[in-house]
Amino acid sequence: MKELTVKKNDAGQRLDRFLAKSVPLLPASLAQKYIRLKRIKIDGKRADRDTRLAEGNLIQLYINDEFFDTPKPENAYLTVTAPRLNLVYEDENLLLVDKKPGQAVHPHDGSEYGRTLIDHIQAYLYAKGEWKPREENAFAPALCNRIDRNTGGIVIAAKNAEALRILNQKIKDRELEKRYLCVVHGTPRPPEGRLEGYLFKDAKQNRVYVTQRPQPGAKTAVTAYRTLASRAGLSLVECELLTGRTHQIRAMLAAAGTPLLGDGKYGRLDKRYDRTYQALYSYKLRFAFTTDAGALAYLNGQSFQVERVDFVEEYFPELLLS
Repeated sequence: MKELTVKKNDAGQRLDRFLAKSVPLLPASLAQKYIRLKRIKIDGKRADRDTRLAEGNLIQLYINDEFFDTPKPENAYLTVTAPRLNLVYEDENLLLVDKKPGQAVHPHDGSEYGRTLIDHIQAYLYAKGEWKPREENAFAPALCNRIDRNTGGIVIAAKNAEALRILNQKIKDRELEKRYLCVVHGTPRPPEGRLEGYLFKDAKQNRVYVTQRPQPGAKTAVTAYRTLASRAGLSLVECELLTGRTHQIRAMLAAAGTPLLGDGKYGRLDKRYDRTYQALYSYKLRFAFTTDAGALAYLNGQSFQVERVDFVEEYFPELLLS
């Protein structure tokens, strides 16, 4: 049992709002349940969620110690009271989530706890009762692939350790096909083909450089592309990653003379367009297993696609995703 004393600056608040600030790891739905069950009291008496607090009130909490921990990556999901996910597909083993641009997949510092994609996925599965962290020794739902903060698209999350192991191996063995849509300045020449080269990553600048000759630290990169439409100086291009390197599509298309719209790192920001991040979306995923997939064999040959991509609707509204 823990006790919290209401101070002058907290007086006048509702009990539920006070709890949200004082015990951030306690989900709002669980706080309401504990208030109803009299596991949260004021001055030893039953209270309601909308009870107004007075200076000096003693809040008594008969709840698990885990809710009093400091928020950190492994428990940040508890700060998410209303998980927000755009689900493309879900079964007992995995989730496919359409991540929108602007959201990080993992926290980079403490200020992002409770806002990243993995936080919302874990909170979603925790609320459904499909993941019970107190019954696990080490496993937590995890992402199998990552997408840059300002890139949107399909992210795969494993619900159990077996699915995580299989999916990580299939990604490593290139047994998943991932297709991207992007808008570029200019028109690719030829309109369909392959971009090949070597990518060297500069970790300090968080960017990569394309070379046509191998050099120490550089990795081979191959991107297949086809132009779907062109007009008014812009082209809609579909890309398939044949290798998976950091910023591969962005860097290679820029090196080919057709940088992505909105990509200030590898191209230029055009004042004619109200876009400050890259027009790039991982819109389609196909499971193309060539070796045994064990418990996930049922996914082989299946394709999944997001419902909409904002920049397609804005710049090429006549084209429908199919």
